[in-house]
Formats: sequence, C-alpha cells, structure tokens
Amino acid sequence: MAKAAKSEEKQSVNKFPTAVQENILTPETELSSEESLELSVRKKLIALFTLQSIDTQIDKIRSVRGELPLEVQDLEDEIAGLETRIDKYRKEVSELETEITGKKIFIKQSQDQIKKYEGQLMNVRNNREYDSLSKEIDTQGLDIQLSEKRIKEFTAAIEMKNETIKDIESELNERKRDLTAKNDELVDIIAETQKEEELLLAQSEEQKKKIESRLLTAYERIRNNAHNGLAVVPIERDACGGCYNKIPPQRQLDIRQSKKLIVCEYCGRLLVDKELFYALCASLRRYFSAQGFYKRKPIVTFSLLIS
Repeated sequence: MAKAAKSEEKQSVNKFPTAVQENILTPETELSSEESLELSVRKKLIALFTLQSIDTQIDKIRSVRGELPLEVQDLEDEIAGLETRIDKYRKEVSELETEITGKKIFIKQSQDQIKKYEGQLMNVRNNREYDSLSKEIDTQGLDIQLSEKRIKEFTAAIEMKNETIKDIESELNERKRDLTAKNDELVDIIAETQKEEELLLAQSEEQKKKIESRLLTAYERIRNNAHNGLAVVPIERDACGGCYNKIPPQRQLDIRQSKKLIVCEYCGRLLVDKELFYALCASLRRYFSAQGFYKRKPIVTFSLLIS
C-alpha cells in the first residue's frame, strides 16, 4: 500500500509540467521554422512560469508558519544569553567565596601571630623590643579589621549576585516555557504541511532539470531580488506586472510574438504575453486544486500567481 502511494506521488511529480504544457502547446499542424522558434520560446517561458508557480506554492506553505521560526530563534538566542549571564554571576560568586576563605585564613594567621607576639612581650629586655612587638600586634589587629570589613563587603556582594541569579533564573524559566509552546506550535504547523511541501520541493527539483542552467540562474537571481518572489510576470494595462512601469507598444508586440525572451528594462523580470500567462494560470490552478492545495487557504490575488 505504501509503495503504491509512493509510486503515485512520484508519477504526479513527473506528470506535473507535462500536463501543463500539453494543455498549452499542442500544435494541430506542421510548424514553420518561425513558428518553431516561437514555440521554443513559449516552452521556455512555460517551464520558468511552471517552476515559479511551484516555488510560489512552497512560499505559501512556509508563510503559514509566519514569524514562528524567527520567534523560536530569538527565544533560543535570549535563553542562551540568560544562561551565559547566570554562568558569569555564578563564577563571580565563586571567586568572592574564594576571597572570603582567603581572608578567614589570613585572620586566623594574624590571630596566631598576635598570640605569639603577646607571649614574647613577657620576655622583652628593653623598651625598644616592647615597642616593636606592640607595633606588630597593632598592625596585625588592623589587618584583621580590614579583612573582616572585606568579608562583610564580599558577603553583601554575594547576596546581591545570588538575588540577581534568582531573578534571571525566573526569567529563564519563563522564556523556556515560551520556547516550548512556540516549538510545539511550529511542530504542529510543519506536520500539517510537511507532506505537501516535500511533494512541491520534489516537483521544483524535477522542473529545474528541464530548464537550461543560464535561464535557471537568471530566474533565481531575479526571484531572490523581487520583493514578491515573481520572476515571470505578464503585461497588465500596458505595464510590467512586477514593477508597473509602462512597456512601449513595439516591445509589447515582440512579447506577444514570443520570438525571444524579453525582460523588463526597469526591474529585470521576464515578461510574458497576458493571454499565455492566464492560460497557464488556469491550467496550473486546475492542477493545484486537484492536488488539494486550495483546501485550507482561499485563492487570493495575482500577486501569488495562480491564486
């Protein structure tokens, strides 16, 4: 059963461009050389337009996901930043605790020194020795006071940093909950559209094989630069259907005759005769409707080609 389904899916991938071309390019009589040239140019336009239609359907599916992938990425970056901040504060706390331990050891050593000097005071032989030992005791006492002050400062700093860590951890947990919710939502959307997207991607790759590399490179460059992703557009009201700049009458005639591929001198899009364009739209609309791509989303405007 699964093999039969895969076979049927593969067959639909291969039939897609052929079915479109057969509806548009079926000559009833033998063609002259000029007509053959026109047919060749039309085939190129149809191949490019068919690819564009498939890619547009892929864009539609991906647009359903909206900003979710970006939101997920932003949340992941924010979580990584919060975790880095927590690690930094914990490292600082650890360093302060090491400082406190060092100060306590120093205080113990100073107290031992004071006891030693106090014991020596009992055996002094002159005032100079007494004054020297007294001075050492006072110095050690001052060092102890300073160390105790530093311990208090370090302890206060640790408390503040621990409070900050708690606040960041609270924010981190909240962001992780948001990320889980966004990821679940994204997984659900991808699961709904994955099969259709995979089928269309396979069709897109299959269609690319039927287009010469030079044209394909130009198509991809134009499509990537166009804000609406359209590289092949019709003439609408004597203007380019992409940038809406006026097309001269002679150029419109050349486009209708289809003797060569013509691009808009303003935006660089490939121009196609309006009648051919809408014949292709009708054929492709029937195909995509049969494949079920319009069941969830209503057909919209020309800006999405066959919608």
